[in-house]
Amino acid sequence: MPKCHFMPLVSSSSCPTDTTVLQRFVYKSLPAPMPNSNHFLPTLRGSSSFQRREDQIMLGAAKQKPPKTSNDRDVALAQLDKEKKWSFIKAWEESEKNKANNKAQRELSAITAWENNKKASLEVKLKKTEEYLEKKKAEYAEKKRNKAAMIHKQAEEKRALVEARRGEEILKAEEMSAKFRATGQLPKKFMGCF
Repeated sequence: MPKCHFMPLVSSSSCPTDTTVLQRFVYKSLPAPMPNSNHFLPTLRGSSSFQRREDQIMLGAAKQKPPKTSNDRDVALAQLDKEKKWSFIKAWEESEKNKANNKAQRELSAITAWENNKKASLEVKLKKTEEYLEKKKAEYAEKKRNKAAMIHKQAEEKRALVEARRGEEILKAEEMSAKFRATGQLPKKFMGCF
């Protein structure tokens, strides 16, 4: 049984956009399809999605009955041309979507790197500020402790003066009371009370 062959005149790796390329396909011995028999259909070749789509188009054309007149053949070629254009458009659309996704991913990565860099910079500045404030706090606390120590010292000196004055006044009062006892006189301050 003869097999169905399609012979493209351009390589499958190139993606031609010229509409006449499809018209260059040469049909060789297209047998009438047998019911439930796919052994004579061409095998899919290539691994790209475009090539698979092209092969699916060809398989669809092989499953159909071969055109009987030149007008039918022109209609079939126009249909193939339309489907190939659509597959080109779909491949272009996927390519543009992939480009957009890749570009967005690059930009998001750049933004994340920028954010991490700025955060790290702010953390360094914050740490320096905290260290500076801790140093200032320690200096301020030391000044206040020194001032408190000086105030305590002045208070102790004043207490010592008060204690010394009290001791002198008590000693003076004891001496005067001893003198009044010896003389028998009353102190002048208490004369009015009696």
